[in-house]
Amino acid sequence: MEDATVHSAPANLKSKVWKYFGFHKNSQGTLDKSAAVCRTCKTSIKYTGSTTNLALHLRRRHSVETEEKNAQQEASKSATSASSYFQSALADNSTHSKAITEAIGYFICKDMCPYSVVENAGFRQMIRILEPKYKLPSRQHFSEKCIPGLYEEAKREVSEFLSTAERVAFTTDAWTSRATHSYVTITVHYVAPDWSMKTHVLQTRVFNESHTGKNIGALLRDACMEWKIEKKNPALVTDNARNMIAAGQEAEMNPHVTCIAHTINLASQKAFQVQHAARVLGQVRRIVTFFHHSPKASEILHQNQLLLGLPSHKLIQDVCTLWNSSYDMLERFLEQQPAVFAGLMSRELRKGEDVNTLTEEDLATIEAIVKLMEPVKVATTLLCEEDNPTLSMVAPVQAKLRKHFSAVDGDLHIIAEMKARFLEDFQKRYQRIQDTLHVASALDPRFKVLSFIDDDKIREQTYLSVLTEALTLHKKAAEGRDGEFEKGPAQRNPMPGEDNPHKDCR
Repeated sequence: MEDATVHSAPANLKSKVWKYFGFHKNSQGTLDKSAAVCRTCKTSIKYTGSTTNLALHLRRRHSVETEEKNAQQEASKSATSASSYFQSALADNSTHSKAITEAIGYFICKDMCPYSVVENAGFRQMIRILEPKYKLPSRQHFSEKCIPGLYEEAKREVSEFLSTAERVAFTTDAWTSRATHSYVTITVHYVAPDWSMKTHVLQTRVFNESHTGKNIGALLRDACMEWKIEKKNPALVTDNARNMIAAGQEAEMNPHVTCIAHTINLASQKAFQVQHAARVLGQVRRIVTFFHHSPKASEILHQNQLLLGLPSHKLIQDVCTLWNSSYDMLERFLEQQPAVFAGLMSRELRKGEDVNTLTEEDLATIEAIVKLMEPVKVATTLLCEEDNPTLSMVAPVQAKLRKHFSAVDGDLHIIAEMKARFLEDFQKRYQRIQDTLHVASALDPRFKVLSFIDDDKIREQTYLSVLTEALTLHKKAAEGRDGEFEKGPAQRNPMPGEDNPHKDCR
């Protein structure tokens, strides 16, 4: 007869479920291990050596959690970790590994990241998750092999593109990094055979020599020789600095066009140097600096903006070398004038009244200056937003600004003086290449009527120049075709409806 008493499991069964389960004894007096018995509900569950069903019974019937599930998860996790550990790494010369390395090199170049990015913990973790079998190379590999390889490949492609160009134009400028290292950057522009505009940065080189026109001109000549474009009669665009003008002469690049935006900036700075204008500008700059340096003043300004229904704009601090920033500062000051004056008169700002030294006459002067310089700001913005060459726009902008800055009866004394200073500096620019500017405008569909030229004689001379050059180019093209025909097979008569390449073009 079977014993109905639930006996404890043998000591060799270590699972936690045996705290809640046991066995009956059979007729021979030994434990019947074919079925485990729940001590709580006396339910008998078939036992084959696994405790999964026993743990499931405890969880469902008695809400008792055991560590069976966690143990299984740990076992599975360990198995996965072991499996991933023993996975074979990608070979460095495998196609997939090379593609990843090249992509990282491209990322470093395109986003201008330091080589040390490959040593950052976050970057390495990202690569590890994306491809666990990939072995990330050291920063030396990228700096000494990968990036130089990408540079040589890009240089080869650019050289092939440049070989198809008939003429090229250079733009160049010198600049200083935050680490006070001097560089010179050279950019090339040309029209591809499909008539699309192409631009490439040819080089950015450390330039420790003296920034004389002779040295910069030698650098331009070396660039032409390196890229094999010295015979493509390169034109040059620079700023108005004397050393850049001398560099163009040294490199014998013609035409040498100075940047119209830089020209406008220089003339505008001359206008702002008028004594009364400089004084008013300094007073506004002092007020703006006060609000920028005082958190309390900035908060009071913001509160007044809300009370007066003004835009929550911050005051703009100008940069003395950029005239448009001074214009923006004055324009923003006029916009926020009620809130600014209310803040300066606030009792909470003890020094506010001392900062404000502007009079009603000064405010009228500021309004007149902003009105005078508004078209200049529009012209500068238009020129800077252009994706195409702006040479054809120089002459129309010249004419517009000359007309705008002409003296008018009734001008304030300060406005008349600013106009004179602007024109004095602006008029002397581009005198050597004025004819080239007119031709460029005549070739632009937007300005081909040349309505900005008041002198009919100059307009006719421009059209005659364009026509003469067009006929010369046509003649050269025709002679080239004739030469090809002489070397090639005998000519044939054109088929009906086919254009005759030798007929006169009128």
